[in-house]
Amino acid sequence: MRTRFSVVVAGVGFLLATAPAWAHHAFSAEFDIAKPLKLQGTLTKWEMINPHSWFHIDVKNPDGTVVPWLIEGGSPNQLIRLGVTKNTLTIGTEFIIEGYQSRDGTNKAVGRNFVLADGRSLFLGGSAPGSTAGNNPSK
Repeated sequence: MRTRFSVVVAGVGFLLATAPAWAHHAFSAEFDIAKPLKLQGTLTKWEMINPHSWFHIDVKNPDGTVVPWLIEGGSPNQLIRLGVTKNTLTIGTEFIIEGYQSRDGTNKAVGRNFVLADGRSLFLGGSAPGSTAGNNPSK
């Protein structure tokens, strides 16, 4: 009886320990390397949460309509190591995001880097090809 209880406890512990791995995805599971994009927009919100950061931007179309986009970046720790902190971008900052669109064609993308108005280019880390994370897009 005691052995059976130990096995059950160990099994539950294993499942809890691997839950974050299930939630995390590889680049090719959600984004399409054949859909590179470059968006010019204004930062409306920035979430630094694990396992990814999320940049909410408004992109103005040529006809004047504004379209919200959600851009995935690396983890907060990765961004900080790359020099991207909450002081780097403030709400209302305009910049250009280079990355890859989601497979489902929605207004969601993974960012590779962003270019600020002064010309500085900063990496977003994460799973995007060309990021400093060194992840393989074919995963």
